[in-house]
Amino acid sequence: MENGDLNILLVVIQAIVAVVCVEFCKMMKWVEYPPFEFRTAQQWAPVNILFCGMLFTGMASLQYNNVPMVTVFKNITNVLVAAGDKYYFGAPIEMLVMVAFGIMLLGAVFAARNDIHVTTKGLLWMWANCVTTSGYVLYMKFATKSVKLSKFGMVFYNNVLCTVFLMPVAIFNGEVNVFLNNKGLHTFDYYFKNFFAGFVGFFLNFASLNCVQVTGPSTYAIIGSLNKIPTSILGWMLFDSEITGQTWFFIGVSMAGGFLYSYAKLDTGKKKSSS
Repeated sequence: MENGDLNILLVVIQAIVAVVCVEFCKMMKWVEYPPFEFRTAQQWAPVNILFCGMLFTGMASLQYNNVPMVTVFKNITNVLVAAGDKYYFGAPIEMLVMVAFGIMLLGAVFAARNDIHVTTKGLLWMWANCVTTSGYVLYMKFATKSVKLSKFGMVFYNNVLCTVFLMPVAIFNGEVNVFLNNKGLHTFDYYFKNFFAGFVGFFLNFASLNCVQVTGPSTYAIIGSLNKIPTSILGWMLFDSEITGQTWFFIGVSMAGGFLYSYAKLDTGKKKSSS
């Protein structure tokens, strides 16, 4: 942890808020899922272990690599997810899908060509992040099929286990101590923003689980890459963040790859329907 960052603790707080939200929905009898069971937690635990690995390696990779380099490897992760989707779940990989992946990867490389800086340690962390991220997405698909839970039950276990696994890390890193001793953080505004982030995370968790189960890991990975487009544009509109020429180029290429991927999947769906 550097400069008093509270990255892990904020994830824990948002996970606790998500648990409170889903438990409130259960208390109001809007949703149903069984009470906590250790056996079910064991079945779901690999999802959270891989998630924690993805989170840790992602922060480490940003420490040893610049953002353009991380972006390039994020697109390599999409290829690994697609390969795992085919190997483990028999998902077909159409030629247009591979072209879409190639466009997005080449676009990221071209946009980052002047900023790519590689070190051995940074490369190792990036590959570790690729493996844990693809493992997280693929195992989440397996878990949504094999674990007999409603989506709200999955949200409950996902966030409970996230809290169990990450709270000791936040304590060990000294983040809890920093938070308790920094009186400037103990404001209504700070608490409200974290509550709102956890509230949104509750819906995001639910949407992610449905997306992986209904569409598959490859589509989920592509959506994860494309969400940088609205994030960049909203940051520009709301916070006056600068969007460089390289970023605009990457946005354009990513949109082209996303549209091509969508067309390939829609075309495959039409062929299946007609047959």
